[in-house]
Amino acid sequence: MPKVVVATRKSELALAQCRKFVSDLIRKHPDLEVEELHVVTTGDRIVDRPLTEVGGKGLFLKEIEEALFDGSADFAVHSMKDVPPDLHPELCIACVPQREDPRDVLITTGRTSLGDLPEGATLGTSSLRRALQLRLLRPDLEVVPLRGNVGTRIRKCRQGEVQATVLARAGLLRLGLEAEADEVLEPETSLPAAGQGCLAIEVRQADQELAARLQVLQDPVAAVLARAERAVLAAVEGDCRTPVAAYAEKRGSRLELRALLANPDGSHLRRRDGAIDWSEDQVAVAEWAHDLGLQLKNA
Repeated sequence: MPKVVVATRKSELALAQCRKFVSDLIRKHPDLEVEELHVVTTGDRIVDRPLTEVGGKGLFLKEIEEALFDGSADFAVHSMKDVPPDLHPELCIACVPQREDPRDVLITTGRTSLGDLPEGATLGTSSLRRALQLRLLRPDLEVVPLRGNVGTRIRKCRQGEVQATVLARAGLLRLGLEAEADEVLEPETSLPAAGQGCLAIEVRQADQELAARLQVLQDPVAAVLARAERAVLAAVEGDCRTPVAAYAEKRGSRLELRALLANPDGSHLRRRDGAIDWSEDQVAVAEWAHDLGLQLKNA
């Protein structure tokens, strides 16, 4: 296959992470030529409303997957946290590359920390997960909707449209903007979204030769952690309307998993955590994580 087409959103971050993956892929397969197909998704088109109002799953995937189905693209590069846990049966995630830092970061107008924000400060975010967790520590914060790409949200905060916002550190690192972060939020403060920091390389199930080429960049640890987190997401049937978080880590010989879930209005917050031996196979890990998610859902 001398030439293949990769589908990606055309935001600065999407292009940066896609091009980094393609660069790494070509180093492994110098004979491969990769062309970009830029796709505008539903999530990109609707920017004047919170994602919770737009609703549904896969708001940043639908049009990209259509390009895979109609043959205009051969594989796609996604942010894993945008990928619903249940894929179309004709598609699969062929590769999960090395994970970037999954933590959230705080960006503020006054270059301060969460604890030092003024009373009643405005927190711009459209993430129910982030809003819920930060208001547990700062109930006085006024949460206001804030959408846009990474640069837009940073600019709006620095210009004072909001006094603080929260972004994924992975995105800042991939764009070379890590210095913009005023505070890195540990998981104890802001538990990350399932798959945050991971990429998902999606391909048609039938394209086994291409899948095999993509798999040379698979990171086995990242793949297991993402699968465990996504199993929790599947169990609770989480989407953008649900404040849900799941974060797995490899600690020595164990996989440790923490998760939280609340009602859409932030009420009935519950948490679960657990650990399983790292030597268990991926199917067993996913089943265990799914069970933990069911406990969370039914608590």
